[in-house]
Amino acid sequence: MVEPNFSWIYLVIFLAIPLSRIIPRLLAKRGIGFKPSQTIKENQFPPDFDGNPQRSSMDSSKPEINPSKPQTKTMLVLGELNRGTKYFENIQKNTGLHNQELESILESLEKDGLLKVHQKQGLFGLKTELLPTDKGFKEYYS
Repeated sequence: MVEPNFSWIYLVIFLAIPLSRIIPRLLAKRGIGFKPSQTIKENQFPPDFDGNPQRSSMDSSKPEINPSKPQTKTMLVLGELNRGTKYFENIQKNTGLHNQELESILESLEKDGLLKVHQKQGLFGLKTELLPTDKGFKEYYS
């Protein structure tokens, strides 16, 4: 009597399953393929839908900036700090400032006492946290 050959199971387990996870990633990296998160979001609402049916057509969808409070780059950085952003990279990403520009702004904030730099031991070495002081909090919200 001949024993059945079940070696195809090893092929499925060790080859097909990993390939089914790798191939979509490679296709997405090259810009080919189906991106379900984008398509669902695009099809969910029409482009002119703003989510508030009671809003009149004369209202603009742009956020209004208070003209009495100047939006300088220093105030943008201070605002990010007060919203809880602690790391240089995150502040840079949220504000869109360049390295040197953001570094000089943070140095001036630290010199003025609006910012406190805290060194913390992390998993991969020292982490530098940027925390607003009470003076910085009052300066931003005044």
